[in-house]
Amino acid sequence: MILLILAAVLWVFVHIGVSGTALRDALVARVGERVFSVGFSVASVGAIVLLVQAWQGAGTTPLWFAPAWLRWILAIVMLPAFVLFACSLIGNPTAMGGAALLAQGPRGIQRVTRHPMLNAFAIWAAVHVLGNGDSAAVVFFGAFLVTAVAGMPSIDAKMAKRHPDAWPGFAAASSIIPGAAILAGRNRLVVREIGWVAPLIGLVAWAGFLHAHRHVFGVPALILG
Repeated sequence: MILLILAAVLWVFVHIGVSGTALRDALVARVGERVFSVGFSVASVGAIVLLVQAWQGAGTTPLWFAPAWLRWILAIVMLPAFVLFACSLIGNPTAMGGAALLAQGPRGIQRVTRHPMLNAFAIWAAVHVLGNGDSAAVVFFGAFLVTAVAGMPSIDAKMAKRHPDAWPGFAAASSIIPGAAILAGRNRLVVREIGWVAPLIGLVAWAGFLHAHRHVFGVPALILG
């Protein structure tokens, strides 16, 4: 368990303690953007490999047991995670890009949330913390949850620094929490901008993982009967 905790701390440090911080700026100034990017990628891969291996070999203690009804709720909650993830990869015109794109305002899934991918990871991690209920899972999936949740304001701060003119308007018309800007009247849902391909892919992937979860990961996503 100690190795798992250390691996989780390393994962969080690489993505929150380095990326988007003054330490990143100092490293880039010293070694250059390209060298830093390569080094960061290597560190990220190494950290996740270590984290997975530590989780697989860690001892664990049950903290709670998710009842069957909760597992059904968690399975349903995973659907928007799959849809958000698919939309973050497909048909995402703004994608937190350069100043010109930001000046156009949020489009597509960015109207729902400006961080669709990180929200998808946050939901996935939270669902698996609640669904597993053991100490090793709390540390393992909790590391991803902390990274995803803390990463959103970290990215916002980085974008505000890079695009001081375009970012305030974009941020005002969007939200970190899915649907918050729409509910507050600061934006509206435009389904045609999202399209149907990405949501359909998300739906199919969600159904496929529900069916294959036992075979791929050795644990059923749902308890039937």
